[in-house]
Amino acid sequence: MNNINKKPALYGLVLAGGRSLRMKRDKSLLQYHGKSQVEYCFELLSGHCQEVYLSNREEQSSLKEHRKLPQIHDKFIDIGPLGGILSAMLHKPDTAWLVLACDLPFIDHSLLAHLVAGRARDKYATAYTSAYHPEEPEPLCAIYEPKLMPHLQEYRQRGIFCPKKILSDFDIVKLAQPRTNSLDNANSEEDFQKAVQVLSHDKL
Repeated sequence: MNNINKKPALYGLVLAGGRSLRMKRDKSLLQYHGKSQVEYCFELLSGHCQEVYLSNREEQSSLKEHRKLPQIHDKFIDIGPLGGILSAMLHKPDTAWLVLACDLPFIDHSLLAHLVAGRARDKYATAYTSAYHPEEPEPLCAIYEPKLMPHLQEYRQRGIFCPKKILSDFDIVKLAQPRTNSLDNANSEEDFQKAVQVLSHDKL
């Protein structure tokens, strides 16, 4: 295949650097699938990406569940997920990144496989649309192409840190979610308990 037709390599990034203020405990360490969510997400991404990294804060690096995984520490503090995404893109600027937040209890291989299959290298990103607001992209289970990086930098410098807002301004692939709750997140103890119940029921 001619190089001009090749897609940039696809790397994976588990976003685990959040402060979990509403949950009151580290969301990356919660267990929905018999192991910590950070380990579960890392394994999922490993099935679809050439290399996978953990995006976290430096003070998390010695956590038992984190320390055995390759890490990229956030260079941009207190700007939310955008800081982790930008830090990864600066680490490997010629690479596309499949970004996955660690607080998505219902994520699975089939959801990532569908996302990767729908990827288009001529777009800025590939993302699922919100199950509740179909016009909006879901930025925390999405593929960010290398050409988006300078624009992310520009938005950061302008004080715009919301990945959903940024992706909405660009030509991206939008895919419908196969299940309504596929990308529901768990931000509180109540959310966690509900997700555990749903997943337990699904296994019956």
